[in-house]
Amino acid sequence: MKRTVLVTGGARGIGRAIALAFAADHNVAVVWNTTPPREMPASVLGIQADLTQTGQCRAVLDQVINRFGGLDVVVNNAGLIRMSPKEVFDRADQQAILDVNLLVPADLLAAALPHLKCGAAIVNISSINAVLPPREAALYGASKAALNLWTKAMAKELGPKGIRVNAVAPGAINTPEEPRSAELTAAFVKDTPLGRIGRPEDIAQAVRFLASEDAGFITGEVLTVSGGYRL
Repeated sequence: MKRTVLVTGGARGIGRAIALAFAADHNVAVVWNTTPPREMPASVLGIQADLTQTGQCRAVLDQVINRFGGLDVVVNNAGLIRMSPKEVFDRADQQAILDVNLLVPADLLAAALPHLKCGAAIVNISSINAVLPPREAALYGASKAALNLWTKAMAKELGPKGIRVNAVAPGAINTPEEPRSAELTAAFVKDTPLGRIGRPEDIAQAVRFLASEDAGFITGEVLTVSGGYRL
């Protein structure tokens, strides 16, 4: 019987690569807010929703359960980065970062828990910026650091139920939709021992591993996938 995977922010970039990595042998649902999925297999369920809005996480879960009958893996990939210079503070703008990067995963987990059985897995997409503070995006880095701690806390709380919770922390990743300039790419490559910038597929394969039975004794971990960036 196929396992069912829910991927937030699954329409493009890393999220799209994650959805495609599972689509061949899993039931897959992707949630998107403003950008519809492109070139997805017909079997993939696309759900438009703003998960920051009250009740939307439960509404999404209802659609997934109605379509596939269960849920086995949740990938919290949706993320938001906005600049947060010291001289300017827009509370609504910065609240949005915390809502998307930290509170939505918590809300989605609460909605998903009644459907998750022993053997289920949660994989959160963090960032190396959780430990390498980004310039002029401090609250983004702080939100990912909080996500890392929440990952470990949920692993401790849900472990007795047989539910594993891990995170993947990408380094610099070039996506087809938003590639970095040649100059910026070269700067990242210079500080990366493996000598290249990351691809969305690099993150997707790490997520697939952590969601699989091969990682059945791994929980509460944050797996950095960065090619050794800034070692």
